[in-house]
Amino acid sequence: MAGVVLALAATFAAPAAWALKDLPGGPAINQLDLHPAASKMASDVQWLHNIMLVICLVIFIAVFGVMFYSILKHRKSKGFKAANFHESVGVEIAWTVVPLVIVMGMGLLATKSVVAMKDTTNADLTIKTTGYQWKWGYDYIKGEGEGIAILSTLDVKQRQMSDAGKPEGDDYLLKVDYPLVVPVDKKVRIVLTAADVIHSWMVPAFAVKQDAIPGFVRDTWFRANQTGDFYGQCVELCGKEHAYMPIHVKVLSAKDYSAWVEGKKKEMAAKADDPAKVWTLPDLVARGEKGYNTNCAVCHKPDGKGAGPIKALDGSAVVQDADKAKQIEVLLNGRLNGAMPSWKTLSDTEIAAIVTYTKNTWSNKTGQLVQPSDVVAARK
Repeated sequence: MAGVVLALAATFAAPAAWALKDLPGGPAINQLDLHPAASKMASDVQWLHNIMLVICLVIFIAVFGVMFYSILKHRKSKGFKAANFHESVGVEIAWTVVPLVIVMGMGLLATKSVVAMKDTTNADLTIKTTGYQWKWGYDYIKGEGEGIAILSTLDVKQRQMSDAGKPEGDDYLLKVDYPLVVPVDKKVRIVLTAADVIHSWMVPAFAVKQDAIPGFVRDTWFRANQTGDFYGQCVELCGKEHAYMPIHVKVLSAKDYSAWVEGKKKEMAAKADDPAKVWTLPDLVARGEKGYNTNCAVCHKPDGKGAGPIKALDGSAVVQDADKAKQIEVLLNGRLNGAMPSWKTLSDTEIAAIVTYTKNTWSNKTGQLVQPSDVVAARK
C-alpha cells in the first residue's frame, strides 16, 4: 500500500516538478477549452463548437427535465395509475419532426464554415507537405518563397530528454530544427501526401487537420491573423515514433517573411553541392557529423549505440563492410517497412557525408570514403 501511495504521489507531483507553463500557440496547463484562435476559420469553429454545446445543453435539460418531472409527478406511491394506450400519432410526428428540425438547423449553422474549409482556391502561397516516418517535408511550390525546401525534424535534444525521462521546457517534444515559416494575413494552401504510411497534419490554432495518405494528394488551407509560433502534431498513429513528429508553424510579418525567404534562398544556394565534386575524407566527415546529428542521432544516438530495436551503428557489420553500396542502399530505401525510413530526400552529398562519417567514427575506423557520385550511381 505504501508503494502505491508513493507512486501516486510521484505521478501527481511530476507536473509541479517540471514547472511547466502555458506554451503560446501550443498546449496549456489544465487546458479545458479549444486552443486560442489564430485565424478567422478557427474563430468560426470555436463559435460553432460553443453554439452546439448550448443546443445540446438545452436539449439535455428539456429531455431529462420532462423525464424526471414525469417520474416524480406520476409515481405509483402517489397513487397514480399509468395510462394504457397503443399508439399516438401526435407523439410519433413530434419525436420525428422536432429532432429533424434541430439537426437541420445545426447543419445549416455549420455549412458555411465547412464549405469555406474546403475552398483552397486563390491561395497566396502553396506548400507541398509530405509526411515521413517521422518528420515533415515542406516544399514551397507557388508564391513568395517558391523553390524553398525544408525537412522539419524533432530537435535532437528533445529526444534525448525523452529517452532520459527528464522533460524540460514548455515546448517539450514540440521543438523542431526547422519550422514551417509563413506570412501573416496570407492564404496558405497546404497540399498533403505521405511517403510511407498515413500521417495527419493538425494545427489547432488554425483549425486545420488533414490526413496525408500515400499515393493520394489532399489539400487544406489557413490564413493566420497574428504573428507568432503555433504548434501541432501528427494525429494519425503512424508507427513507433508517432509521438516524436511535431509541427511548428512560425508566422512572420510580410517584411520579416520576405527577409526570411531571401536569407533561406541564399543559404540553399550556398549549400547546393556539385555531385561530381571529389571530397577529401576530413571534409566529408565534418559535413557528415552535422548531417548525422540532425537526421540520425534521434534514433541511433549521438554515440551510435542505438537503443532497443534500433540497431547500433558503432560496430555494425553493414557500416564496416567494404562494399559501401550496402549502406548507401539502406539510406536510400530504408528497412523493415519504414521502421528505418528512407532518406532519399537528402542530397547526394549529404548521404555520402553521413555514410562516410559513420564509417570513420566511434570504433568504425575503416578509412573508407564515399563520394557523392557513388550515391548518384546508387539512385539509378
